[in-house]
Amino acid sequence: MLRFIVIYLVLLFAYQFYLNASKAGGLDPFSRIIADQVASIQKASGFPTLLYDDVKNEQVWFYVKKNYVTRMVEGCNAISVMILFVAFVFAFYKGAKTFVFALAGLVLLYIMNLLRIVGLNVVMSDYKEYGKMFHDFIFPAVIYGTVVVLWLVWIKFFALKNENS
Repeated sequence: MLRFIVIYLVLLFAYQFYLNASKAGGLDPFSRIIADQVASIQKASGFPTLLYDDVKNEQVWFYVKKNYVTRMVEGCNAISVMILFVAFVFAFYKGAKTFVFALAGLVLLYIMNLLRIVGLNVVMSDYKEYGKMFHDFIFPAVIYGTVVVLWLVWIKFFALKNENS
């Protein structure tokens, strides 16, 4: 438990330091990369998207079908969820496979988050009446549910696995 808390706090403080260092430029660079990738996915899917920077408010707006449908803020980048995931996995450290599993899990969470934002933009553009439900309940359940499933896989198949079997 102590290992989890220490790892979590170190990663959290490092992330906060990163955010503080990038504050003057508007939305942090990692979140901006995600916004760009979401826009690219949407364009490739036949869902033309433009991005508009709002530096003062540290956000980027998604402009879809002649409407500003959603805005990307720092909290949308899923880093806080990824920090929680990594801290848990490393709390049950099992050598090199810990790094491999953590990296694979981070890639999966990253992709899930991109698809989550794409999905939210589609919902907010075409089915706005369901927007709040998807933003507040459905998509968070998907991303946090993925973390829980990854944790369960880590514990069952790696962390508690007998090294001699």
